Amino acid sequence: MIRASLEAIQNGHKVKPVAIGELTNLQLEAINRHRISRNQSLPPIVAEVIFIGSHIDQSRVVRDGYSIADGIDQIVCAMSAESEIVGNLPMQTIENPEPRADRYGNQIHDRAVFECMSRHPRPELFSVVPKGDRIKPPKQKGRS
Repeated sequence: MIRASLEAIQNGHKVKPVAIGELTNLQLEAINRHRISRNQSLPPIVAEVIFIGSHIDQSRVVRDGYSIADGIDQIVCAMSAESEIVGNLPMQTIENPEPRADRYGNQIHDRAVFECMSRHPRPELFSVVPKGDRIKPPKQKGRS
Protein backbone atom coordinates (compact mmCIF):
# COMPACT_ATOMS: atom_id res chain seq x y z
CA MET A 1 0.00 0.00 0.00
CA ILE A 2 2.85 2.38 0.80
CA ARG A 3 4.59 1.62 -2.49
CA ALA A 4 1.32 1.96 -4.44
CA SER A 5 0.61 5.35 -2.85
CA LEU A 6 4.09 6.70 -3.54
CA GLU A 7 4.06 5.42 -7.14
CA ALA A 8 0.63 6.97 -7.73
CA ILE A 9 1.88 10.31 -6.38
CA GLN A 10 4.91 10.13 -8.67
CA ASN A 11 2.53 9.56 -11.60
CA GLY A 12 0.58 12.70 -10.70
CA HIS A 13 -2.43 11.03 -9.08
CA LYS A 14 -4.18 12.03 -5.86
CA VAL A 15 -4.23 9.24 -3.31
CA LYS A 16 -6.59 8.42 -0.50
CA PRO A 17 -5.44 7.69 3.05
CA VAL A 18 -4.72 4.01 3.73
CA ALA A 19 -4.17 2.23 7.05
CA ILE A 20 -0.60 0.96 7.25
CA GLY A 21 -0.28 -0.35 10.80
CA GLU A 22 -0.68 0.45 14.44
CA LEU A 23 1.32 2.03 17.21
CA THR A 24 2.14 -0.23 20.13
CA ASN A 25 0.31 0.39 23.40
CA LEU A 26 3.49 1.96 24.85
CA GLN A 27 3.95 4.25 21.83
CA LEU A 28 0.28 5.26 21.87
CA GLU A 29 0.31 6.03 25.59
CA ALA A 30 3.55 8.04 25.31
CA ILE A 31 2.26 10.09 22.36
CA ASN A 32 -1.05 10.82 24.09
CA ARG A 33 0.80 11.87 27.28
CA HIS A 34 3.05 14.13 25.19
CA ARG A 35 0.03 15.71 23.46
CA ILE A 36 -1.67 16.44 26.78
CA SER A 37 1.53 17.88 28.29
CA ARG A 38 1.81 20.33 25.37
CA ASN A 39 -1.87 21.28 25.25
CA GLN A 40 -4.51 20.09 27.72
CA SER A 41 -7.28 20.40 25.11
CA LEU A 42 -5.77 17.99 22.57
CA PRO A 43 -7.89 14.85 22.30
CA PRO A 44 -6.17 11.45 22.39
CA ILE A 45 -5.37 9.58 19.19
CA VAL A 46 -5.95 5.90 18.41
CA ALA A 47 -3.35 3.29 17.48
CA GLU A 48 -4.21 2.87 13.78
CA VAL A 49 -1.79 4.85 11.56
CA ILE A 50 -2.79 6.08 8.13
CA PHE A 51 -0.59 7.06 5.21
CA ILE A 52 -0.93 9.34 2.22
CA GLY A 53 2.71 9.97 1.30
CA SER A 54 2.78 13.38 -0.42
CA HIS A 55 5.25 14.92 2.03
CA ILE A 56 7.50 11.84 2.03
CA ASP A 57 7.56 11.92 -1.77
CA GLN A 58 8.49 15.62 -1.84
CA SER A 59 11.00 15.59 1.02
CA ARG A 60 12.71 12.21 0.73
CA VAL A 61 12.34 11.24 -2.94
CA VAL A 62 12.32 14.56 -4.80
CA ARG A 63 14.44 16.74 -2.50
CA ASP A 64 16.83 14.15 -1.01
CA GLY A 65 17.00 11.74 -3.97
CA TYR A 66 15.90 8.59 -2.15
CA SER A 67 14.10 5.85 -4.04
CA ILE A 68 10.68 4.54 -3.08
CA ALA A 69 12.43 1.40 -1.77
CA ASP A 70 14.58 3.62 0.47
CA GLY A 71 11.47 5.37 1.74
CA ILE A 72 9.81 2.06 2.54
CA ASP A 73 12.92 0.95 4.45
CA GLN A 74 12.82 4.20 6.43
CA ILE A 75 9.11 3.78 7.21
CA VAL A 76 9.43 0.13 8.27
CA CYS A 77 12.35 0.90 10.56
CA ALA A 78 10.77 4.05 12.03
CA MET A 79 7.46 2.28 12.67
CA SER A 80 9.17 -0.58 14.52
CA ALA A 81 7.70 -1.78 17.80
CA GLU A 82 11.05 -0.80 19.38
CA SER A 83 10.71 2.84 18.31
CA GLU A 84 10.34 5.32 21.15
CA ILE A 85 8.77 8.76 21.39
CA VAL A 86 11.00 11.80 20.93
CA GLY A 87 9.27 14.00 23.48
CA ASN A 88 11.16 17.26 23.13
CA LEU A 89 9.75 18.08 19.67
CA PRO A 90 6.55 19.97 18.87
CA MET A 91 5.21 17.21 16.58
CA GLN A 92 4.54 13.68 17.71
CA THR A 93 7.48 11.53 16.64
CA ILE A 94 8.94 8.12 17.32
CA GLU A 95 12.48 7.04 16.53
CA ASN A 96 14.07 3.63 16.28
CA PRO A 97 16.94 3.50 18.81
CA GLU A 98 18.63 0.70 16.85
CA PRO A 99 20.74 1.92 13.93
CA ARG A 100 19.97 0.62 10.46
CA ALA A 101 22.62 0.29 7.76
CA ASP A 102 21.29 2.01 4.64
CA ARG A 103 22.31 1.48 1.00
CA TYR A 104 24.72 4.44 1.10
CA GLY A 105 27.04 3.52 3.98
CA ASN A 106 25.22 5.32 6.80
CA GLN A 107 24.07 4.09 10.18
CA ILE A 108 20.58 5.57 10.41
CA HIS A 109 18.12 6.15 13.23
CA ASP A 110 14.80 6.42 11.39
CA ARG A 111 12.23 8.83 12.82
CA ALA A 112 8.49 8.79 12.03
CA VAL A 113 6.67 12.12 12.23
CA PHE A 114 2.91 12.03 12.77
CA GLU A 115 0.28 14.63 11.97
CA CYS A 116 -2.41 14.01 14.55
CA MET A 117 -5.15 16.57 13.91
CA SER A 118 -6.31 16.61 10.27
CA ARG A 119 -7.44 12.97 10.26
CA HIS A 120 -8.20 12.66 13.97
CA PRO A 121 -8.48 10.32 15.78
CA ARG A 122 -6.07 8.40 13.52
CA PRO A 123 -2.52 9.74 13.26
CA GLU A 124 -1.13 10.18 9.77
CA LEU A 125 2.45 9.13 9.06
CA PHE A 126 3.37 12.53 7.66
CA SER A 127 7.12 12.13 7.24
CA VAL A 128 10.14 10.00 7.93
CA VAL A 129 13.54 11.43 8.75
CA PRO A 130 16.66 9.29 8.33
CA LYS A 131 18.75 10.76 11.16
CA GLY A 132 22.45 10.35 10.39
CA ASP A 133 22.29 10.21 6.59
CA ARG A 134 25.54 12.05 5.95
CA ILE A 135 26.03 10.23 2.65
CA LYS A 136 23.05 11.12 0.45
CA PRO A 137 21.91 9.21 -2.63
CA PRO A 138 22.53 10.74 -6.05
CA LYS A 139 19.61 12.93 -7.18
CA GLN A 140 17.13 11.19 -9.45
CA LYS A 141 16.69 12.88 -12.84
CA GLY A 142 13.35 14.05 -14.09
CA ARG A 143 11.63 15.07 -10.85
CA SER A 144 11.72 18.42 -9.12
